[in-house]
Amino acid sequence: MTDSPDNSKVLNSRRILIGLSGGIACYKMATLVSRLTQAGAEVTVLMTEAATKFVTPLTFQALSGRPVYTNQWSHIESQDPQHIALARAADLMIIAPCTMDMLARLAHGHANDVVCLIASALDLKRQPIILAPSMNETMYQQPSTQRNLDQLRNDGYVILDPESGWQACRTVGVGRMVEPEAILSHIVENISKLT
Repeated sequence: MTDSPDNSKVLNSRRILIGLSGGIACYKMATLVSRLTQAGAEVTVLMTEAATKFVTPLTFQALSGRPVYTNQWSHIESQDPQHIALARAADLMIIAPCTMDMLARLAHGHANDVVCLIASALDLKRQPIILAPSMNETMYQQPSTQRNLDQLRNDGYVILDPESGWQACRTVGVGRMVEPEAILSHIVENISKLT
């Protein structure tokens, strides 16, 4: 992944939230956090408990230079509750990997983990939320998953359709999270549209 000078122009000083849910593709997000930080973005990482089983919060703290939030009760230096303060300051949020469970939580308005809670406090009309689904092909093809994806699209989320390829379950099929390069391109595209 190469950083374009144009990316720095678009991303410099932008506040980006990155939410990770529990999937093996968590490891790919280290590259994205690094690239965004190098381009001058202020990156704040949020991780579900399951995500911390795949990659440690320390990895993302080192790459972003900022605290990593792993629960909805973490302390921040603000008079506002954490989810309100982080949401108000954000230009954009990306949730990747976005598992089957995370899709269901978002589609049904749950706010029982730090990623869902903060996503629920963003205004989709002015703060895009990009979802990069990642799961086994069978899970991706489930009628419930497809219904949830349709609902989230209708609600205004940006969905990056998964690719076909090798999966951690030792199969090949649709459900593999798009690569960090594609996610970065969509972040730049969506940030460019903000006024």
